[in-house]
Amino acid sequence: MTLLTTVFAAVICTIIWYKHAPESKMMTGVLSLMFWGASLMWLVDAVAEYIEVGAEFFEPAPLSMLNDLYLGLSVVALGLIIWLIILLIKDPGGKVKAVLFRKNAE
Repeated sequence: MTLLTTVFAAVICTIIWYKHAPESKMMTGVLSLMFWGASLMWLVDAVAEYIEVGAEFFEPAPLSMLNDLYLGLSVVALGLIIWLIILLIKDPGGKVKAVLFRKNAE
């Protein structure tokens, strides 16, 4: 479930990035790369687990699947938080800078 969650997030972010690529100010490429990196990590983890347990890998317990789903959603949420912090620091649209200077001028 962690792999599926991050792959879906990566695909959605890649589509958004591709649709707005030339004039993108939201830095969705960074978010897309973070999710593809997480997907690659979970893929390697899944292959290693399959090598370790064999065919049992395809018959997970429901509680294990639920825990994996929570972990996948947590990874997606953490990726979004990191992206938001990067976006606020880089400030590609100049919005944060405008707000800060407006408060200092008053």
